[in-house]
Amino acid sequence: MLTKKIFLPTLAIFTLAGIFFNCQSGEKTTEEATKNTPVIDEKQLGLRKDDLTKPTAPPPVSYTKAPPGQAKRFERSYQNAPPLIPHSVDGLLPITKNNNACLGCHNPQVAKSMGATPLPPTHFIDFGKLPEGKIVKLNKLDPARWNCVQCHVPQANAKPLVPNTFKPDYRDPEAVKRSKLYKELLEGVK
Repeated sequence: MLTKKIFLPTLAIFTLAGIFFNCQSGEKTTEEATKNTPVIDEKQLGLRKDDLTKPTAPPPVSYTKAPPGQAKRFERSYQNAPPLIPHSVDGLLPITKNNNACLGCHNPQVAKSMGATPLPPTHFIDFGKLPEGKIVKLNKLDPARWNCVQCHVPQANAKPLVPNTFKPDYRDPEAVKRSKLYKELLEGVK
């Protein structure tokens, strides 16, 4: 109890002394310091350089119209990045749990005969068991992975809004073409 009685008045004295000495030492208060600071107009904020209160259409983007198997593939953005969809997705969207046109070509049982990239083994693993150190392989697509466009997006000819100087560093040169995630997940797991 005695500590509280001494501490609170002491704190008040130091606070008042700090205010007094700051004002007396010639230092500006926060209000004085910000008085001459230029105000940034909201049109200078963000990437649009426009009035942020008005709706604005995004810049035009063109997607490939090439049918599956005929489009040029973009390199992966980084090691084990989900690949971009190199072909037109017209008529393939929306994807639902009960209607997934991607599986018609990319299901591992038919992918080779269709000339398509098969779904990797990681799409057939129950990742919910990994914290326990167990890899549970499934006989069908993991129910959490039915929405392909959640990770894979169509390739687009779009000018970046800001410059990008990122250069991926691949530990394995083959990782530019295909994911090694499945093998890396299994490292050290028994």
